[in-house]
Amino acid sequence: MKYINLIGSTGSIGVQTLDVIRSHPDQFQIEALSFGHNVEVGMKQVEEFRPTIISCSTKEAAEKITQQLTYPAVVLDGQQGLIEVATYGDSDLLVNAVMGRIGLEPTLKAIEAGKDIAIANKETLVTAGHIVTEVSRKKGTKIIPVDSEHSAIYQCLHGNSEKEVSKLILTASGGSFRDLTREELKSVTVNDALKHPNWQMGAKITIDSATMMNKGLEVIEAKWLFNMPYEKIDVLLHKESMIHSMVEYIDGSILAHLGTPDMRVPIQYALSQPDRLDLKGGDRLKLWEVGSLHFEKMDYKRFKCLEMAFQAGIQGGITPTVLNAANEVAVSLFLAGKISFLGIEDIVDRALQTHTPMKNPSLEDIVFIDEETRQAVLSNIN
Repeated sequence: MKYINLIGSTGSIGVQTLDVIRSHPDQFQIEALSFGHNVEVGMKQVEEFRPTIISCSTKEAAEKITQQLTYPAVVLDGQQGLIEVATYGDSDLLVNAVMGRIGLEPTLKAIEAGKDIAIANKETLVTAGHIVTEVSRKKGTKIIPVDSEHSAIYQCLHGNSEKEVSKLILTASGGSFRDLTREELKSVTVNDALKHPNWQMGAKITIDSATMMNKGLEVIEAKWLFNMPYEKIDVLLHKESMIHSMVEYIDGSILAHLGTPDMRVPIQYALSQPDRLDLKGGDRLKLWEVGSLHFEKMDYKRFKCLEMAFQAGIQGGITPTVLNAANEVAVSLFLAGKISFLGIEDIVDRALQTHTPMKNPSLEDIVFIDEETRQAVLSNIN
């Protein structure tokens, strides 16, 4: 039995994580659980999985939960509540499924408490990869990827030497607008952007997929997860999303991870690794039905956010924090109908061009620059 703390339980990854746990009650048990504002969904999860400690975003939400609870549990709120859930008890694993930089501090605290991390929160490694990986190394904990692309690489690297790797190849579907020209992108709507051709995901990550910023953040993540320089990380356009990523070795061999586009597969492996469990209710990949797979070299001028992410990662220091913060605000503005789709990359580019570089930022520097960047973006829009 593995005992699990989960933060971000009502989001797409959180819901699917609970689906995996529900399918294997003899393998996994929820010890602590946290969610944001969605009290209705969160309460259903609480009553089903009965965690010992619960946290939500506000005091008002916490009061509602306390009133509705049918069993004794500790109910907390805010950032401190999130940290308490992340670090609670003798659990084996923290699943970080929250969206945004808010997931950074709970992850660090959980590592310091000796817990392994199953990470779906890109921003933690993008903004503070140098800090998170160093703390993990000192504490002897594992950082296990949940993203399908990084999980694929993680599995393709298994049993092989890092020195034998020639290249990591992240595959990208291209998102909602992969077949549109930049001229056609000027008039796309929010509803258009939210129609991903392959995956069912939350709004923010679906927009990031359309701009290809999602893949850019994954490139920066891959650098930290696998201790790989950027010149050994490549991105390949693969519209079917059947090959989730690949590893090329120095002898020319390429190992690829294939499967249906079902996020429960990498989530379940992150929970069960190195063992594998039956995926109940999951479709099996039938290559004879797929027929053919297609690949294209990445056009970095077409997908400018991906190019900016590579540049930010190579520059390092505080720059990835600026990239991520500007993008988060820009995406929220697009979803609110306040800027155009191409306005997202304009905002990110402006933030990168105007920020002051800083090498080896501390956690305090990261938190400060993150907030400063967000405020600057909003001020410029106003």
